[in-house]
Amino acid sequence: MTKQNKAILLINLGTPDDPSVNAVRRFLSPFLNDLRVIDLPWLFQKLLVNLIIVPFRAPKSAKLYQKLWTDNGFPLRYHGINLQKKLQDKFDADTTVFLAMRYGKPGIPDVLKEIEKGRFSQLTILPMFPHYASSSTGTAIEKVLGYIKKWNVFPEIKIINQFYNHPGYIKAFAKRIREYQPETYEHIIFSYHGLPLRHTDRVHPGVDSKTCTCVNKMPEHGSFCYKATCYETTRMLVKELNIATNSYTVSFQSRLSDKWLKPFTDHVVLDKAQAGYKNILIISPAFVADCLETTVELGIDFAGLFQKYGGEKLQLVESLNDMPDWVEALKDICIQ
Repeated sequence: MTKQNKAILLINLGTPDDPSVNAVRRFLSPFLNDLRVIDLPWLFQKLLVNLIIVPFRAPKSAKLYQKLWTDNGFPLRYHGINLQKKLQDKFDADTTVFLAMRYGKPGIPDVLKEIEKGRFSQLTILPMFPHYASSSTGTAIEKVLGYIKKWNVFPEIKIINQFYNHPGYIKAFAKRIREYQPETYEHIIFSYHGLPLRHTDRVHPGVDSKTCTCVNKMPEHGSFCYKATCYETTRMLVKELNIATNSYTVSFQSRLSDKWLKPFTDHVVLDKAQAGYKNILIISPAFVADCLETTVELGIDFAGLFQKYGGEKLQLVESLNDMPDWVEALKDICIQ
């Protein structure tokens, strides 16, 4: 029997090439022009994105990316490369691990060309988003399949579209949180990336995301609802860490309008500061690698907001990045 050779494709969102305005503009344009990200009528979306959002947002975003830039580049990219290498070491020679970015470099088309040349018999596609959303996981899978459909020979394809409840992911994040001694903080905030309500409503027609019972338990219709899976992840982490029910809050960050998932993280941070809380731990399990939304938005901007209104310390928990327990968990996720 011929020995099978396998490819694993890890996909993350991506970053600009550098923190310059031009590089940020090149990154934002395909990102925000993606109809799964800003799902408006085509002409209106193109006018809104290309004439208003990108021209005005690029200079502001560039200033934020400058805070994130290091000698090694952006964390999302270099942590991704380190993770790819460490995961590769976990497999035998018959398995090759690839890394691609949905937007930016290394791009999906170029990486898929390498995979096609390798004539792999199996391909595992793993977007690095724990919770399924059309605007993250969905667009990554769509992009990959759009190129694969042109191949002459199709390998056996396996798609892993979420892993929010995988024991290894939960245990790895719980271990990361323990490093920050959560019991020493007055309150804990679990902050997830925001999403328009219309995105979650589409997953379960007839069930309003604003009134859904998923905040208390996972409903039957919630297995692919972003809001429901975020709350379920929190419940699993809370159980693993033995955190009291009244000691934490679930919230959502990075909103673009008021019609996004609530409560908003900045509002929660402000409320806690004004209520007299001095020390809060903040965690973002939606991200498996540190990026603009964790390091800058939570760790710098929201920490500054907390202090401005009377708080003393808003401590950000580092993401999983390339920690050994996460590498081991990722291997299990790939072969499950």
